Amino acid sequence: MMKRLRAFVQFFNQKVGFSRIGVVLSLAIISVAAVVLYRILHDMDLDQLVDALEATDWRTLGIAGAFVACAYLTLTFYDLFALRTIGRSEVPYRIAALASFTSYSVGHNVGASVFSGGAVRYRIYSSWGLSVIEVTKICFVAGLTFWLGNATVLGLGVLHAPQPAADVDQLPLWLNRVLAFAALCALGAYVAWVWVKPRIIGRDGWQVALPGGPLTLLQILIGILDLGFCALAMYWLVPDEPHLGFIRVAVIFVAATLLGFASHAPGGLGVFDATMMVALWQFDKEALLAGLLLFRLLYYIVPFVLSLLILGTREILLGRSVRRLQQPAGAPIPTAAGLVREKSDAT
Repeated sequence: MMKRLRAFVQFFNQKVGFSRIGVVLSLAIISVAAVVLYRILHDMDLDQLVDALEATDWRTLGIAGAFVACAYLTLTFYDLFALRTIGRSEVPYRIAALASFTSYSVGHNVGASVFSGGAVRYRIYSSWGLSVIEVTKICFVAGLTFWLGNATVLGLGVLHAPQPAADVDQLPLWLNRVLAFAALCALGAYVAWVWVKPRIIGRDGWQVALPGGPLTLLQILIGILDLGFCALAMYWLVPDEPHLGFIRVAVIFVAATLLGFASHAPGGLGVFDATMMVALWQFDKEALLAGLLLFRLLYYIVPFVLSLLILGTREILLGRSVRRLQQPAGAPIPTAAGLVREKSDAT
């Protein structure tokens, strides 16, 4: 049976190609989101949007910003966990935190995070002797943490409150509960599978030893905390009236995040926003859009600017270190005044 399944997958990939399906799916999601956003926002009152932005008090922004900071702090444990998983425990936490924060900030905004974030990770980890293969393994383990956390949060959330999911996918409540239960069963089966004995996937130098049962639970907890802090930040930025519970907003937020991730648009731009506005139809659209814009400012723009400053400063310091190492021993370091005198003497 497994041989037939593998043969079918190989045949399908050769004749059709999973990458082509991914591109078509991404374009379809982005196109639908663009149409939905146009229908929602074409008659929006810009003055009311500005008023909604100005009405947001600094306390709300401060609390939301604190939750965003906690989310990025949790993201640093993605890389730390991955480093320990692949056996590179000598890399200190400060390097893991630097690589994680900058790679996710750049990946979120540039798009194609596997490549853009992976390039940033390699630039940082290569100075500690990590190879391309090892950095790829880190990206894989970190991605696994993300998906395990998403499956847990979305599965438990939809099982408890299926209506928010129905507002997104337009499926019956019972079907959403069935899908959530199936996702949780698959998650439980995976935990049991890695709990029984060590599991290794991949071939040759690309082999990765999956975390065991207890470590997988820790992995899931890291993913839950990350998504929980992000959802709390969003919860504080949506309008106060009508009042919606945190679970409802969190389920919609995670679903919108996954759709944005599937679209491969930078930061899920357009897709995430359209999903949130469709599912949170109860809110005034100007006030809701103001909250979404502020969330993008706090979660995307500010970390991106900080990451560029950090990476730029690091490159300057590394460049200076290289020049010092290349300077011959005992050779005088040229100064601006010395260069001017030399030029005058030459003339």
